[in-house]
Amino acid sequence: MRYAFWTVDVFTNRAFGGNPLAVIPYANGLTDEQMQRIAREFNLSETSFVLPPASPEHTFRLRIFTPQTELPFAGHPTLGAAFVLGLCGRLELKSERTQVVFGEAVGAVPVEIRAADNQPVFTQLTAAKLPEFGPPAPPSEIVAAMLSLDPSDVLDDVHDEPMAISCGMPFLFVPLASRDAVRRARLNWEWYNQYVAAAWAPQIYVFSFDVEASDANLHARAFTRAVGIEEDPATGSAACGLAGYLAKRERLKDGTTRWRVEQGVEMGRPSMLDLEADARDGALTAVRVGGPSVVVSEGHLFTP
Repeated sequence: MRYAFWTVDVFTNRAFGGNPLAVIPYANGLTDEQMQRIAREFNLSETSFVLPPASPEHTFRLRIFTPQTELPFAGHPTLGAAFVLGLCGRLELKSERTQVVFGEAVGAVPVEIRAADNQPVFTQLTAAKLPEFGPPAPPSEIVAAMLSLDPSDVLDDVHDEPMAISCGMPFLFVPLASRDAVRRARLNWEWYNQYVAAAWAPQIYVFSFDVEASDANLHARAFTRAVGIEEDPATGSAACGLAGYLAKRERLKDGTTRWRVEQGVEMGRPSMLDLEADARDGALTAVRVGGPSVVVSEGHLFTP
């Protein structure tokens, strides 16, 4: 069988930046095993497969695979899939904003596609789940050792401390004192395997409020070996959880608060994630993350 594919870079407006993704917009007929093998063949952080909806409330069903496993939810595969659907004509972009709802393992994920001249330029998803706080993080001294950092590099006070949070994918969020500390972070696998590998949140997201770009609010890196990726250049699912961290830290007022997160700089794949959170009466009511995408390639693959 022959299947069309596109590869796109997500969370960037320049090719070879952001987070690369392969999208199969017409994946009907592929088995679970074939999807996993195709994802392994592309060997990108994720590959998205678009299928007919399993529920009338959804526009499409979306399945997301790393080279190692299937994910219940991921940000850039969701956003990139919506971008490709608009690009290849499977979704008609009749106005500047088009809505699509993906049925994912985590639940219904609404996505807004913004277009110019009938071409997609920006996609934004709304998290299916609000941030969920997990068990307490290990002591900051252990977290520092796991990241090959000094204890003074890890913030641990009344405003900032490591926290485990999930919007469908659990991450251990670790605030660091500087952008330099983010750059120096390296996972010590002995400490990681002992304290975090089997924990509720085995993915690690380090960040600092010391930024490089003038229009950014946070500088971040994501270590996601638990799903087969050593480091991820732009992590939408983590950004959604980060909104929970920031909401707790900043005690958001009613309305919408926005942040920009720079990621992937250390990997040579600079990315920018636009994060939004709605709050009412001190509680989060919605979390959104989005960004632009660019096409890198298109073609066909053949399956036996």
